Amino acid sequence: MTYTVPSPGPSPDSYARTERSVPTRHRERASYDRELVHSILDEDYICHLGFVRDGAPVVLPTLYARKGECLYLHGSTGSRPLREADGEPGLQVCVTVTRLDGLVLARAAFHHSLNYRSVVVHGTARRVTERGELTAALDALVDGVVPGRAADSRPADAKELAATAVLRLDLEEVSAKVREGGPGDDPEDAGLPYWSGVVPVGRTYGTPLPAEDLTPGTALPGYLKNR
Repeated sequence: MTYTVPSPGPSPDSYARTERSVPTRHRERASYDRELVHSILDEDYICHLGFVRDGAPVVLPTLYARKGECLYLHGSTGSRPLREADGEPGLQVCVTVTRLDGLVLARAAFHHSLNYRSVVVHGTARRVTERGELTAALDALVDGVVPGRAADSRPADAKELAATAVLRLDLEEVSAKVREGGPGDDPEDAGLPYWSGVVPVGRTYGTPLPAEDLTPGTALPGYLKNR
C-alpha cells in the first residue's frame, strides 16, 4: 500500500501541517491523513510522553487510548507531569507511538532500515477532572489493552479514582510517518553475495495464565481466546 501526503491545508480528512509536524528528513514518508493517524494509534496502547522538567527533557512510557480527536494518557496523581498539567497553562508535551513492521536488511550496512508506522503529536496536555470523563477515559485505557475488559472487571472506586490521574491531549498538531518496502541497495551492490530482504515483525500473545487464586471453574473470557 502506498500512502500519499495530502495538501498542506487542514480539511475534514487531514490535519494541518505546522513547523513542528513536518519532518526534516524523508518528508515523502510523512502523512497528515486523519484515517491513517487514527489507524496507527488504535493499533497500539503504549506511547512515549515527552516534556521538559527543570530545563531538561524527560521521556516516559505510559498507556494511552484514543477517543475521537483526543488521546487519554494514564498516570499517577503523584507523578510530576500530572502535577504540572493541573495548572491553567497545562503541560507542553510531545507524544510518540511507533509500530515496527519489519527489519530491512540490505547488502550494504549503510542501507539497513526498518519498516514502521509512527505518529507524533504535539500540544498542551491537561488533567481530566470531570468524573464522567475520567471514568470514560479509564474504561478506554483498559479496553485499549484488552477490548471488552472494562465491562468484565470491577470499576475503580472513589479511593482508586483519587489515586489515578489522566491527561487529555487533543489531536490538533499531528503527523504520521511510514516506511515500507524492501531495501534500497545501490545498483552496483546487486551482485554482492549477501542476503537482502525484509524480516517481518509482529506482536504475538501467549496462552493466558490463570492467577494462582482464581476461583476454580472460572471460564476464560471470549475476548482472550482469540488474541
